[in-house]
Amino acid sequence: MIDIIKNRLKQGYRTSKFPDEDPGLPERFRGRPVIRPELCSAGCTACVDACPTLAIGKQGDGSQSDGKQGPLALDLGRCLFCNECTAACPEGAVAFTKDHRLAASRRDDLIVTSDEAKLAESLGDEMRRLFGRSLKLRQVSAGGCSACEAELTALGNVVFDLGRFGIQFVASPRHADGLVITGPVTRNMSEALRIAYEAVPPPRLVLAVGACGISGGPFIGSEDHLGDAAAVVPVDLFIPGCPPHPVTILDGLLRLLGRLKRG
Repeated sequence: MIDIIKNRLKQGYRTSKFPDEDPGLPERFRGRPVIRPELCSAGCTACVDACPTLAIGKQGDGSQSDGKQGPLALDLGRCLFCNECTAACPEGAVAFTKDHRLAASRRDDLIVTSDEAKLAESLGDEMRRLFGRSLKLRQVSAGGCSACEAELTALGNVVFDLGRFGIQFVASPRHADGLVITGPVTRNMSEALRIAYEAVPPPRLVLAVGACGISGGPFIGSEDHLGDAAAVVPVDLFIPGCPPHPVTILDGLLRLLGRLKRG
């Protein structure tokens, strides 16, 4: 017992001071990617060919359909942050930064074409009045691998301490203000997801967390993959990643509630 107490004292105050201070992410952390069109060679498709989920491609003018013409674009909703594109690109036109801010309010805002970030927007005045001080969420895994679920669990530990912001996960959708959906929506879970959504009293929020929940991730094309979360229920916040870091999830939640400035 004495050793346990000594070890705890040695650890000191462990709760992150985010968002008031830098979250102190590790050097190997891969955050928001940036596209540098001026470095992209017109005929080069190395990064496009390397992407396992077709998250990156060259957008045509409407006449091209092979995904290999026009300016480069990266879909954060499909991206696994695997680094294959940056390893394949000889010019450095694609790069991952340490920017943890990834959440967006609209699916289209997850399309990256430059170094500009389209961050999540806060709810309207009435919704912020309802949810601004206390937000209860029910998590639904629609067929995930448990990676995103593990990061959501980590939000409750002493480091991130989600409860200090008045946000908690609850056991029943009837006690919740919204749903957090992870994993690709499988055929066996689609009806359960709809039931859980209908059980949440309106007005309600829906958050799609992770590449699988947003687009299907590596499971796109599987016969058991029915579609992304937005194909089943309306989504208010998209938080990409595979899996997203707890700070990324927390950043999105706080922006949704108007606790953080847009910049």
